Amino acid sequence: MPKFAFVMDPLDSLALKKDSTLAMIRACQQRDIDVFYLRQEDIHLWEGAVCGMVRTLRLDEAFCAELDVSLAGEDWYNLGEEIRTPLAEMDVILMRKDPPFDMEYIYTTYMLERAEEAGTLVVNKPRSLRDCNEKFFATAFPECGPPLVVSRRQDILKAFHAEHKNVVFKKLDGMGGASIFRIMENDPNLSVVLETLTEGGAEQIMGQVYLPEIVDGDKRILLIDGEPVDYCLARIPSAGETRGNLAAGGRGEGRELSARDRWIAEQVGPELKRRGLVFVGIDVIGDYLTEINVTCPTCIRELDAQFSLDIGGKLIDTVLTKLK
Repeated sequence: MPKFAFVMDPLDSLALKKDSTLAMIRACQQRDIDVFYLRQEDIHLWEGAVCGMVRTLRLDEAFCAELDVSLAGEDWYNLGEEIRTPLAEMDVILMRKDPPFDMEYIYTTYMLERAEEAGTLVVNKPRSLRDCNEKFFATAFPECGPPLVVSRRQDILKAFHAEHKNVVFKKLDGMGGASIFRIMENDPNLSVVLETLTEGGAEQIMGQVYLPEIVDGDKRILLIDGEPVDYCLARIPSAGETRGNLAAGGRGEGRELSARDRWIAEQVGPELKRRGLVFVGIDVIGDYLTEINVTCPTCIRELDAQFSLDIGGKLIDTVLTKLK
């Protein structure tokens, strides 16, 4: 049987109702794939080989069948003994550690790249995890995105705001809707927001023209090996909010992809596939691509529930095909 290792956050910290990695693990278990669990700190270089302190992982059968939270008792998973194992012995490693994308994350990609060089398939490709900043990477497709600026100089950022008057500013390494500011015309907080986001001019940030279509939802479109799932999750902001992120209180509403959504996916998909980005979530507001999420995309469970899909199964089958 193939051996799949998942680099994850602590199991007891997962949101059992919606965690996407659990859908992938379930798909592996249903296909009799041996599943192993490790955390970021378990990966290390030992006498020339990249190893992990890995443990076998198996979900409780009742919980695994439906991923129904009501069936998840105290023993919803079983972990085996921790064993130092060269990661080259794994057929596949799925990097499912949530951001922050910091230096520790980068060091982890260095080591995963060594395992890749030894023959292990790493999803997503470590080099591309480093190269494709989730906000800046979207600028590789200017025909798909809104007007924007990336700078750490206040005069440049203010000039962009003066031209467009209604702008969303955000950090390039932000996640979950954190540190996103909408600044409208004549807002007295413009200077202090820019000072705060750029850390006094030390860090590059992004400004995007505000898209009023956000009231209808920030659409998460999942792509597997460059091909979009037929449905997206529109994350609709709560009252008084401009952020649709579920982590910021937005609610998720499933929808079929529009013609524009599919066109954007067609522009982005081939490059994702070329870079070894097997599982990606792109964010679209109205008709515009705003982000390309490559580190730990979510929303599998919400779409599965609303449309009777098995996105995790489709992903694992795609990975198995790549192994062949």
